Amino acid sequence: VQLVESGGGLVQPGGSLNLSCTASGPTNSRYAVGWFRQAPGKEREFVAAISLGGGATDYAGSVKGRFTISRDNAKNTVYLQMNSLKPEDTAVYYCAARYTYYRANYYRNQYEYEYWGQGTLVTVSS
Repeated sequence: VQLVESGGGLVQPGGSLNLSCTASGPTNSRYAVGWFRQAPGKEREFVAAISLGGGATDYAGSVKGRFTISRDNAKNTVYLQMNSLKPEDTAVYYCAARYTYYRANYYRNQYEYEYWGQGTLVTVSS
């Protein structure tokens, strides 16, 4: 499975961006997906996760209420809608996928993921 993120860029504080993560390859398999981010000089951290079926989601406390993860399985794409962006949201954002048997499970731990995209840079600055 190959993952490609898009939608990053420069945005002012308070603005919005919608990131996309599109999968190619054997996409008829069963994958849960997560978004992670890594700011300069910091470790990569969990942002959001979504189950295979899309009905279960989870968020880091720092983004809860501002970010929304969703998926369109027909398009093999997972989205991360980011609103009310803050300078501290500046980071490279990565999507990751892992095979799962369970339709309702999501995963917060980056070490549980098998596949990673190359990342897309989000810069929040005035």
